[in-house]
Amino acid sequence: MIKMVGRMNFKIYQGQNLLAHATEVAKLAGAFASELGEDVTLAKRAGLLHDIGKAVNNSVVQGSHVQVGVDLAKKYHESPVVIDTIQGYENEHQPKYIISELVAVAEKIAISRPGAHSESLESFVHRLDNLEKITDSFEDVQKSYAIQAGREIRVIAKPDNITDTQAIVLARRIKQKIEAEMKYPGHIKVTVIREVRSVEYAK
Repeated sequence: MIKMVGRMNFKIYQGQNLLAHATEVAKLAGAFASELGEDVTLAKRAGLLHDIGKAVNNSVVQGSHVQVGVDLAKKYHESPVVIDTIQGYENEHQPKYIISELVAVAEKIAISRPGAHSESLESFVHRLDNLEKITDSFEDVQKSYAIQAGREIRVIAKPDNITDTQAIVLARRIKQKIEAEMKYPGHIKVTVIREVRSVEYAK
């Protein structure tokens, strides 16, 4: 089991180092257990091992990370509390122990705190690219530009194809397609620009 915990140090899940995340959850769970008079050591152990299934290579072992984690915990004779904590990530499972609940709360805090997820440059560029591709897929769009680190998309509409009123509708359609096809933090501002230039030369 120590070897499996070591492997967590070389896994990144949703932008977080898996071992760093598990250690953070363990510390929080231990602090909660101390306040409630529960077994602090057991709470820390359950927190450390709650994601142990993610340390296993999916190409070698089949099944969800929850099931793999439960199988590992049973194989190495972990406490029923630890097994119950790992099972807690299945939607239909009802936790039997207070420590299982404490670890679940600790994890929610650990993943939702500011700065928990550090995005890689590759995923960031991929998101900007997706945003522009989604917008450019509309036939009334001439070109789109993702700006403000992906928090805004500027859309240049084809002025001969749509009216000012239709530009409002286009902005709403783009917004709906982004919401349906992308996952992103915060909000994305959609700005549709329809510009008509009339140029004459006086001689």
